Amino acid sequence: MYPIGMSGAPRRNEQEKITHRFPMLESWLPHIAQLGCTAIYIGPLFESTSHGYDTKDYKLVDKRLGDNVDFCRFVKKAHDLNLKVVVDGVFNHTGREFFAFQDIQKNRESSVYCSWYRGLNFGWNSPYDDGFSYEAWRNCFELVNLNLQERAVRDYLLDVIGFWMDEFGIDGIRLDCADCLDVSFMEEMRKFTDSKKEDFWLMGEVIHGDYSRYVGAHMLNSVTNYEL
Repeated sequence: MYPIGMSGAPRRNEQEKITHRFPMLESWLPHIAQLGCTAIYIGPLFESTSHGYDTKDYKLVDKRLGDNVDFCRFVKKAHDLNLKVVVDGVFNHTGREFFAFQDIQKNRESSVYCSWYRGLNFGWNSPYDDGFSYEAWRNCFELVNLNLQERAVRDYLLDVIGFWMDEFGIDGIRLDCADCLDVSFMEEMRKFTDSKKEDFWLMGEVIHGDYSRYVGAHMLNSVTNYEL
């Protein structure tokens, strides 16, 4: 389920007020359960700038869909129908409106978040004329690649995962761009989620390559296979 498109939300998140679109999404849950499904994977929910993968706040549900209370209700209704809920985890990159990137825009070399992003170079310029350049996912410069070797970044993202597990009671995460993520970070993530919820499910988006290297007792539970 891609909630932004399915609910008819605007393509860009330019509104100030929250629009409660989750009731429309909830209306599909009984039908999904009647089909014999046991889980639902719901696309990006983090507060974002446009399509959902350019995150600007990891602990808020996108205001085009509703608020955190709305999503709590969605998960409860799914669980009442014996449907597990898997959410999209976008941890390879952030959007340009994410607080750490905006701090770099403001404070440049003095920003404490310079180590949070890959390829940061104040001797070059970006297509957005930032006065510095950075690595972007597939040269989509609205998607700024995080430095998952940085301890502070890992700690922040693990805290985000714990928040979604505790606050909403989700049952799993589909990892966007898993084939771009640091393997040791995924191992650390698996250890963390297992310690909180033994049957928590981690699925990685892997476009091509050796799928088996991402799956195992200490890695992900499953991966996608788009080649099929």
